[in-house]
Parts: sequence; structure tokens; C-alpha cells
Amino acid sequence: MKKMIFIAVVSVMLGWAVYEFAFSSKEQADSSVHVVEESDEIGIRRGELAPDFELTTLDGETVKLSDYKGQRVMLNFWATWCPPCRAEMPDMQKFQSEKDVQVLAVNLLETESSPDKVQNFIDELQLTLTVPLDEVSAVSSEYEIMAYPTSFMIDSNGRIQFIVMGALNYDYMVQQFEMMQ
Repeated sequence: MKKMIFIAVVSVMLGWAVYEFAFSSKEQADSSVHVVEESDEIGIRRGELAPDFELTTLDGETVKLSDYKGQRVMLNFWATWCPPCRAEMPDMQKFQSEKDVQVLAVNLLETESSPDKVQNFIDELQLTLTVPLDEVSAVSSEYEIMAYPTSFMIDSNGRIQFIVMGALNYDYMVQQFEMMQ
């Protein structure tokens, strides 16, 4: 009897997993085809105007998102201790070098053991990306960052067109970039 119950439970769980996978894959495919509803609201959802912020880089430069109005921006939140962040950084560097896009790679400095780790990471990977430092997690809180890395593709009008939690590869970055204005 216990064996039958176990098999039934496993079967239901497996069926649910297959259903969820199929449904979420279809939903993702459908969402990539649909045009994003534009809004004049400032927020962190697709179609909304991305909240402006001001941060400082390791070099002491002040960076504002609004400084990039008129350009397409990939806003990425990352940390040096995050393996998926490390994996996507070379692709982000290539993306910025080969496309007309500005990458803002916001480091979550409050999660780092030392600011030196950020500079060492940048030097090791030979990055030339703009790296603003979110020292007290104010911007990551405003953007409701729950996982590292998280990226926002922002069009030339300042609207969020795409959001993803997790690492992106170069081809996917280009695909999302080409769907923006």
C-alpha cells in the first residue's frame, strides 16, 4: 500500500513538473512576441520608465541612469562572489564592444568582503564596462533585486523592455537588444 501511495505521489509530482515546464516555456515564448505596453509610470516592470539613480564608480565618477537617455542600456546587478555573474561578464564586455549599447554593471558593494575585490575582478577579466558601486544597496532595493545577476534592458526612451534573473549569454543579449528601439 505504501508503495502504491509513493508511486502515485511521484507520478503527480512528475506530471506537475512537466505541466509547469510546458506552460512556462509557452508563456515565455508568447511574451517575447508581444509588444510591451508603454507607460509613463516610473517603475521596474516592462514598459515602465526605469527609475533614475546616481552612483559612484571605483574611479570616483558619478553615474546617473538619466545620463544615458537616448541610448539603449543594459543595467546589470552583480557581485564578484557570484559564479553566474563571472560567467556573463565577458559576454557583456563583447556585447558593449560590438553593439550600440551602454552596459552599466552595478556592483552590489555591500555584499562584497572588500572593495578591492571589485577592482581585482575588473582587472582580472580586463573589463572596460562602467561599474557603478551600490554601496548601501539603495538602487538594488529600488529595483527589487532578489537574485544575482539580474539584468534590465532599457530602450533609448528610458523604458524597461526586458528583465531577466540569471546569467545571459551574448546571443541572448543581442536578441533582446535587437527587439528594442
